[in-house]
Amino acid sequence: MTLTKSKYYFEAVDNYPYYLADCLEALNYALAYDPQDADSLCLMGRIYSEILKDYETAKAYFEEALQNNISSISIPQYYISCLLNNEDYEQAEKLIEFALKLKGIDRSDILVSKALLFERQRAFKKALKQLKEVKKISLSKNMTDRISEKEKFIRSKMPKNKNKKKKKKGTK
Repeated sequence: MTLTKSKYYFEAVDNYPYYLADCLEALNYALAYDPQDADSLCLMGRIYSEILKDYETAKAYFEEALQNNISSISIPQYYISCLLNNEDYEQAEKLIEFALKLKGIDRSDILVSKALLFERQRAFKKALKQLKEVKKISLSKNMTDRISEKEKFIRSKMPKNKNKKKKKKGTK
């Protein structure tokens, strides 16, 4: 990373997401200096995914970023989110499994993404099981509280058991 490139990259990060025009200008300078910089490509992918909702273009940026730095721990979380939003569940599942093998990655964030994948696939029991695992490895009360709220939300989506109604009717 050259000093000039890092200056523009950090300017772009500093401006994201509140001053997108300045962010994009700095990001384009950063990519002009180093078109293969994984962090700059990832940020461009985030702009396309999170702001513009152009998931196909975002995926191209994320893929290029990973090709240039396969061991980056900052790319998978954003790429997984993009894949989930684009309903590319199979690809998201593969990336989640890969990300969990990366040394230094925040496993709790990745496992939350896995729970979200299961939730979107309406596999609510699997989602709850993942969230239980996240609680075990969570290192902050904030994360644990967030997971508890997510568990309640998923339980509210689960179909009610019809057998309970039948038992109640039979006892009357």
